[in-house]
Amino acid sequence: MSDSGLDLQRFLDRLTNRSILTEQEQQAVLDLPFRVVRYDANHDLVRLGEQLNHACFVAEGLIGRFDQNARGERQITSLYIAGDMPDLLSVVQPTATSALVALSNATVLHVPHQAIREAMATYPALAEAFWRDCMVDAMILAQWVVNVGRRNARSRIAHLLCEMGYRYGARSEAGAAAFRLSMTQNHLADATGLTPVHVNRTLKALAADGVSFRGKAVRVENWEVLARVGDFDSNYLQAEMEPQQRLRILQPN
Repeated sequence: MSDSGLDLQRFLDRLTNRSILTEQEQQAVLDLPFRVVRYDANHDLVRLGEQLNHACFVAEGLIGRFDQNARGERQITSLYIAGDMPDLLSVVQPTATSALVALSNATVLHVPHQAIREAMATYPALAEAFWRDCMVDAMILAQWVVNVGRRNARSRIAHLLCEMGYRYGARSEAGAAAFRLSMTQNHLADATGLTPVHVNRTLKALAADGVSFRGKAVRVENWEVLARVGDFDSNYLQAEMEPQQRLRILQPN
């Protein structure tokens, strides 16, 4: 993708899926300035404790949020795809309390905090929409806590595959689904609290359920079966809200 083809339309689409914004407010999002930065796979975008003056918008690639223990062992706590702004919360808390890493080659737009703050001051409904977007991230994080703490290895990986398939638009109530997931088995281990050996063994077990994960290509023969194995319910993602479900607290003048 050339720089001239990059914009914040996908982020705006994410916001307007859950929030009601006027044409002026929508244009204010699209008018936010940004700097294009490209990252190689396994390169950190944001370091623990870093003081930030921008938020990151994912234009291409897969990004992981992580923290680590005193031995430097990483735990991936969430995943971000094109259209997501992983650290929108840094606008109000610029010190990074967790870090971001590119799990694949990625193109990221750095949007200055100051520009975002000025847009929110001019259009308070944008602050409401941004807040709602951060709440969805919080709901995803809560599901990940349950995944690591209360599901076995087979269910953990099944749930993660369902979530990512749903977010990539490969979801299906029944039948087959296919999507690309740019994660290695080591990444899957870091995201599910398992060892790479355990992940490899579990993926082989999931093959009996019609799931294949080869060359970062995921193929699901029966979505309903995988969702049942992973105890997956897509409601927490709030990805497909009807127009009457979209919210706005602050009314336009």
